[in-house]
Amino acid sequence: MNYDSKITSETTRSISSDIDLSGEPRGSGVRRWVIIGAVLVAALLGIAYFLVRNGEAGTVAAGDDSSQAPTVSVISPGRAAIEGTISATGSIAARREMPVGVVGEGGRVVSVPVEQGQWVRAGQVLASIDRSVQSQQARSAAAQIEVARADAQLAQSNLDRALQLVERGFVSKADVDRLTATRDAAKARVEVARAQYNELLARNARLNIVAPASGLLLERNVEPGQTVSAGSGVLFSIAKGGEMELLARVGESELAKLSTGVMADVVPVGSDKSYSGQIWQVEPTIDPQTRQGIARVALAYAPALRPGGFATATISSGTVRAPMLPESAVLSDDDGSYVYVIGKDNKAERRAVTTGFVTNDGITIVDGLEGTEKVVLRAGGFLTEGESVNPKLVKENEG
Repeated sequence: MNYDSKITSETTRSISSDIDLSGEPRGSGVRRWVIIGAVLVAALLGIAYFLVRNGEAGTVAAGDDSSQAPTVSVISPGRAAIEGTISATGSIAARREMPVGVVGEGGRVVSVPVEQGQWVRAGQVLASIDRSVQSQQARSAAAQIEVARADAQLAQSNLDRALQLVERGFVSKADVDRLTATRDAAKARVEVARAQYNELLARNARLNIVAPASGLLLERNVEPGQTVSAGSGVLFSIAKGGEMELLARVGESELAKLSTGVMADVVPVGSDKSYSGQIWQVEPTIDPQTRQGIARVALAYAPALRPGGFATATISSGTVRAPMLPESAVLSDDDGSYVYVIGKDNKAERRAVTTGFVTNDGITIVDGLEGTEKVVLRAGGFLTEGESVNPKLVKENEG
């Protein structure tokens, strides 16, 4: 065999197979696919490297507790002067209600010149009672005075004449004594008649029902033509001076914080206007059923303050220096009120507290906090004792 011719023919076939009819080498398509495969392998290696790096970072983060701890907002309340208030409800009444009835013998009412809601002055006639009979009795008593006075004058004249004759011996000493006694008795009868007349005038004056003091007329329970007597009950009711009061019902513990002179703002039901008042009396008894007492708030007259109406009162209960927290920070359960404080190593610690005044700005903490602690502002109900957190301190106005 001729080796030269064999190699030449194989080489020729190989070369001819690598040459496309168009003149392009047949191996260029293979190289293209090799390059594409190399790029894909490089991309897969990059993705694998990225995943491995992230896995290592995740392992490190899992070993760090702070990276998984929840972030909570905390507040440092400090201590401030807080004006405490107590909310109470009650009914409005006349501070000094004066019932007025028949003080004389009574009779038929002939006129009632006043109406409810009017102001009356002391001594003003509220109702007049027929006095036709009593007037005649008064005239008779006045006439009796004149009769007695005439008898007294006659007795005095007889005594004077007897004294002139006794010196001449025409009248004895005994006659003079008798005439003197007659004169004295006549004078006494004048005084008796005058006293009887004045008594009748006083009785007649009591037939009129008059106001004992100036004030606002609250009730009128009599009409003309009605017959009244001492047993007729209350015919008129007057609020002395028009002064009102709120009978504020306050809890037993809160009542102990109040005293006379404390200011209060009263808002009647159906009105948005507030009326300033002052506690003038704290009743010494507690209702055993409701465990409430009554603080009596004095109020000046105002048309909107109607006796029997309902009202609410905001009473000042003093000023204290204490921390104050928003309502969201204070929790409670069967053991009482508590908060969560962020302590050492950013761990949540339960702290029992005693609450005090409740105001529009929050709840006063009278015991359990100094004011420098970091208190969980919200989401305390989702924390547990000893849980690690990431505290985020917020300003008080931001909470």
